[in-house]
Amino acid sequence: MALSKNVMKVQPSATLAMSAKTKEMIAKGVDVINLSIGEPDFVTPTYIQDAAIAAIRSGKTSFYTPAGGLPELKTAISQRIEAETGVHYDNKQIIATTGAKFALYLIFQVILNPGDEVLLPAPFWVSYAEQVNLAGGRPLAVKTTGAGHKVTVEDLEKAYSPKTQAVVLNSPQNPSGLIYTAAELTAIGNWAVSHDVLLISDEIYSNLVYNGNQFTSVVSLSDAIRKNTLLVTGVSKTYAMTGWRMGYVLGDAAIIKAMTTVASHATGNPTAVSQYATIAALSGEQTDAETMRQAFEKRLNYLFPKIQSLPGFELADKPQGAFYLFPNVKRAVELCGYSTTEDFVNALLEEAYVAVVPGRAFGQPDHIRISYANDLDSLAEAYQRIADFIQTKGNMEA
Repeated sequence: MALSKNVMKVQPSATLAMSAKTKEMIAKGVDVINLSIGEPDFVTPTYIQDAAIAAIRSGKTSFYTPAGGLPELKTAISQRIEAETGVHYDNKQIIATTGAKFALYLIFQVILNPGDEVLLPAPFWVSYAEQVNLAGGRPLAVKTTGAGHKVTVEDLEKAYSPKTQAVVLNSPQNPSGLIYTAAELTAIGNWAVSHDVLLISDEIYSNLVYNGNQFTSVVSLSDAIRKNTLLVTGVSKTYAMTGWRMGYVLGDAAIIKAMTTVASHATGNPTAVSQYATIAALSGEQTDAETMRQAFEKRLNYLFPKIQSLPGFELADKPQGAFYLFPNVKRAVELCGYSTTEDFVNALLEEAYVAVVPGRAFGQPDHIRISYANDLDSLAEAYQRIADFIQTKGNMEA
């Protein structure tokens, strides 16, 4: 039996491959510090766990729910988004999905026909391109010329063609931690409206913003931009709920209806217990979320200057959100005698026992992504191991 041509186009996730190798080493007793995973190291807050347990004991989680999510969940999503952005969405404009990743997958399945193009400003999250491939579309990496890896209208204009159906914008961004300003978003949003190009705004890290920086949701800028935008987010990062797999999309009712139809055949409905947990997360006090945000901010402020100081590492712009650093390590790779970033990353794992992700996975092969979603002691030890590794490989004096 021949495999689907669309599936054959898809590349395995570099982050998953690295994670598998890291887990294998850990299982063998190797003291690996894992800075490759994009996941909070906190346990889901107790009030969310309690709500899930109560829902299970009540019997409510034993049955199917509507394919697009419980009505009360959609209401909770609407209220939380309105509180954070000032924009109201009706329930018919909302779909809850089995994770924000599946939300993005559904979007591409619904909006793309074979050969349609999607613009992906580089660096971009690893799954965007492969999800476009799975829908029969064509992902186009857009070289970014703006400060801090930001895409500009001029960059988008150069990449645009009559086949362009959508552009994916991620702010705060994985892997760079950049945040687009309101002015930058307005320019991009107006460009998308004028070209009839759907704007897909991935705002999964919108609540993880640090050091007084401000996040602006693109849907808050104007009615025209809002109507042309699909807002994608979820509870994984803000509430340490990666394992619960709950995401959601807000936008055009016709697109949401089509996504719900596809979801009804793909997953049936999001897991019931996760929906009740998400209602609690969105409706409850946000104290735990703020406590975690402050911890990430402290880690960023500690690790950023450390990584900047490493020989051959270039990291000019301090991240403003998410929980990643994305340094250019081209010189470090050369100093240590490796021909590719992948070779450098593999040696770092196998010899220094520090796991990071090569930048090729994000469209920029001279970079690596370092997650600081780990405790301060582990970050300090990881930095020292990387520094010692470079010193030894580069034959540099202490």
